[in-house]
Amino acid sequence: MAIDATALAGTTSGDAPVPAVPAVPAAPAAPAVRPTLDQDVLAELYRLHGGYLLRAMLRVTSGDRGKAEDIVQETLLRAWQNPAAVQRGPEHSRPWLFTVARRIAIDHYRMQAARAQEVADETPEDHGGAHDPYDEVLVAQDVAVAMAELQPHHRDVLVQLHMKGRSMVEVAQVLGVPVGTVKSRSFYAVRALRPILEARGMAWAG
Repeated sequence: MAIDATALAGTTSGDAPVPAVPAVPAAPAAPAVRPTLDQDVLAELYRLHGGYLLRAMLRVTSGDRGKAEDIVQETLLRAWQNPAAVQRGPEHSRPWLFTVARRIAIDHYRMQAARAQEVADETPEDHGGAHDPYDEVLVAQDVAVAMAELQPHHRDVLVQLHMKGRSMVEVAQVLGVPVGTVKSRSFYAVRALRPILEARGMAWAG
């Protein structure tokens, strides 16, 4: 059978035009894939900082290991979701990780407090000026992180003097150095610590 060339052109001889084949719509663009952290880098983050974060969160949660592990896991999840935050490398990421863990811990505490308030059917006015104990504990943890950047002999003196409340003479006995050395190390330790704390928006109150 002969093929009518005019039909292929869109018309038949003397008849109305044949409708053209509709164009196939373009497929919608695939949503942009959000970048995530390389698994090897994430593993290195955990190797370098996981134990430290867990110990810090155990102190914050009064020894509740399950809750502490949940906070660490959520912290690492956020690192995986935000590769730009650790682009300087795993070894430089502890301050960022600790800041994230701190915020998560505060959120957990406040959610728990809110649930307790609902159960007790209390009004917000009942505890409007209540002190948030997490703030005090976590500030102390921030200071501990900052002190980790000091030289060991400077850090040891500050820990003995300000964290353990020992006198100059007692610190000298514990560290096995003269009292004059304790005074000198304390002076230079505080001078070294101040800019570290100021960079974190804190101030040394020792």
